[in-house]
Amino acid sequence: MVPPRKPGGHLSRLGALAASAAALLILVPGTAAHAEPSVSDVEAQIDRVWNESEPLIEQYNAVHAEYERNVAKQAELQVAIQPLADQLSQAQEQVGKMAAEVYRGSSAGTVAMLLASGSPGEFADRLAYLDALSLAQTRDLQGVIALKADYDAQKAPIDELVTQLAAQDQDLAARKADIEKRLDELQALRRQTYATTNGTGSYRPWPCPAEYAPTPGYQAAAWACAQAGTPYVWAGASSSGYDCSGLTMMAWQQVGIYLPHNAAAQRRSMAYVDRANLQVGDLVFYYSDLHHVSIYVGDGKEMAAPRAGDVVRMRALGSSIHSYGHPG
Repeated sequence: MVPPRKPGGHLSRLGALAASAAALLILVPGTAAHAEPSVSDVEAQIDRVWNESEPLIEQYNAVHAEYERNVAKQAELQVAIQPLADQLSQAQEQVGKMAAEVYRGSSAGTVAMLLASGSPGEFADRLAYLDALSLAQTRDLQGVIALKADYDAQKAPIDELVTQLAAQDQDLAARKADIEKRLDELQALRRQTYATTNGTGSYRPWPCPAEYAPTPGYQAAAWACAQAGTPYVWAGASSSGYDCSGLTMMAWQQVGIYLPHNAAAQRRSMAYVDRANLQVGDLVFYYSDLHHVSIYVGDGKEMAAPRAGDVVRMRALGSSIHSYGHPG
């Protein structure tokens, strides 16, 4: 059985998340800035709010994934220990029977008393008295106790981590609901403003991908292009909705490349690509903390899940690009 990783570094990051989320709730405006904002005013408001909130979303993805992995590990350990638990139960029952036989059939009354009473912590000491009856059996029982102790030592840190991650996961989910409500207010203002300025246009206004290429990257990009108009959904990775890393993860999954559901983790999983060598299907990473990612579709364009309240859309590559990467 492989001992689990210790939670230290991850849990310290969770504390930082809580502080970031608290600050975010102060930054998200509750109402529109003024009665008749321009399109550029609304977009600036949403960009400002979203650039504060998206890092929290991406970090939430990492926290939630870690939580699910540790819950699964906890269940695996429980299954693994069950034979030991059964063996220990049978061994304790056998000791009880031996104690009863000693009490009924011998003059070793003190032995019977030691076997039949006392705290669980004295169990190992009582076993020592059984050497005269069954040395081999005593060794077996002591082996079971040692295995049980080893299991407890391995399971304890995972149990602790699962408990803390569950609390953090629940707290972030509650904060998410408040953030999304406030962003929805801004998006409603955005739609209203665009409606008075000739509408929003197509979510895929150019050929997507720009040019055909017989590559896995083209297939991944073409799949992403087909998701145009799908809603942005926090931590989404299905036809019901995507967040930024959920879209890129699912696009490359179509061609058998499995990426993590986190922009920074996706960056770490692949080789860097120069802008001059950028190919259709490569990923575009944004900001110094790598909290946003999109998929390149050619001709200086990308498919992206931009932010809450928006939809998957094709757009020109933006500023604040950190780097490019090639999956696979």
